Amino acid sequence: MSGEGLISVDYEIFGKVQGVFFRKYTQAEGTKLGLVGWVQNTEAGTVKGQLQGPRSEVEKMQEWLKLTGSPKSHITKAEFKNQKTIESLEHSSFRIIK
Repeated sequence: MSGEGLISVDYEIFGKVQGVFFRKYTQAEGTKLGLVGWVQNTEAGTVKGQLQGPRSEVEKMQEWLKLTGSPKSHITKAEFKNQKTIESLEHSSFRIIK
């Protein structure tokens, strides 16, 4: 890495994001970008999780979560919270929590 710091950020995505393979696509996109973290459905009908990795890749993933998502999803809002710099990754992969 070119001196780029690692960051961690929590997210919650609102809209039609359950029953449309949103978690599966999120896991695939995160893995493709070399990120680690997790994604899960909530009882409120949203999808939430955490991203960790190099700042530039996390920012790409945030854009993807805001604007793209899975093909059949309809995203109305994306919230990102608790962004912080981290010394090392706290997860070993990007997993779907059932």
